[in-house]
Amino acid sequence: MQTFTYILMIFLVVCAVAVSLSKKLLNSILIFMSYSLVMSIIWMLLESPDLAITEAAVGAGVTSILFFVTLKKIKAIGEDARLMLGRTPGNIVAVRPLRQGVISDYTVTEKMMKYFIQKAIGKKTFRKPRIAVCVPSGVTEVERKAVQDATEQAGARDVFIIEEPIAAAIGAGIDIYKPCGNMIVDIGGGTSDIAVISLGGTVVSASIKIAGDDFDEAIIRYMRKKHNLLIGERTAEDLKIKIGSAYKRSEVDYMDVRGRNLVTGLPRTVKVSSEETEEALKETTAQIVETIHSVLEKTPPELAADIADRGIVLTGGGSMLRGLEDLIEAKTGINTMTAEEPMTAVAIGTGKYVEFLAGYREE
Repeated sequence: MQTFTYILMIFLVVCAVAVSLSKKLLNSILIFMSYSLVMSIIWMLLESPDLAITEAAVGAGVTSILFFVTLKKIKAIGEDARLMLGRTPGNIVAVRPLRQGVISDYTVTEKMMKYFIQKAIGKKTFRKPRIAVCVPSGVTEVERKAVQDATEQAGARDVFIIEEPIAAAIGAGIDIYKPCGNMIVDIGGGTSDIAVISLGGTVVSASIKIAGDDFDEAIIRYMRKKHNLLIGERTAEDLKIKIGSAYKRSEVDYMDVRGRNLVTGLPRTVKVSSEETEEALKETTAQIVETIHSVLEKTPPELAADIADRGIVLTGGGSMLRGLEDLIEAKTGINTMTAEEPMTAVAIGTGKYVEFLAGYREE
């Protein structure tokens, strides 16, 4: 870096001298001062550690999207970026551009969507794509407009805003255009959406800001309170995925959890059972069940009879929590099942919805 700087300085000085030999003295002095100023700025940018520009890398986990700030471009995405959580140096900052189903950082969200678009269709394209974006059923008009603007700025030709329960129902293989009631419970990373769908529209719906991220936080709080052990988000998520439970099971699973002892400040390993995770998640799962109950209370009787016959369908990453089906079924008395691909049901449904709209327009 220093060699490059010295060469650049010599080049600028030679240019200034050459100009001074062919122009008037005053102009030569002004040009030389300009070159000197440029040279000084370049020197500071190259040599000063305090002026280091940070970059960004994106991480999309199972239930959330993270940006790791390290020259304002995306370095990594998905599992590679998730593995950085809790292990980053001081110059890398984790940012969540989406929180609880809405945009919390507009600029970073726009960059993230540009990355996704380029990854899906390539950098060189002559026509902008149509993009459908899912939002929670309870978003405000301002939040909906922010999503639409960010998508358009990212390079979309047309933007379709779809409510998550509709997309989840389509992705789960439900014919939403039939005149019968279907209840969808979509438990994502930041929000849980419960809706009764009939004839292609939402009859009754509710959205609460309790979902997969809250499961992780509940486990972290429990470990801190019960075992005096401080664990990170990744450890809490691993614990939830491996032995997490929302209902009593015949078999009890165990897992060794490592963290920092809050009393001694030293690393410590604790053996945790699935029964303890059930206790940790009791409050958060109870709120989801309560919301389902309130939606059923507002459902018209004919549609309620259809739901009692057809059952409740769970989608989203949070629905993969073991025992959640049994808990909802025990509290409501309605048969509950999880979609075949709960993680991707919303994405698949969104794609099918766009194809349907495209075909409808062509007709």
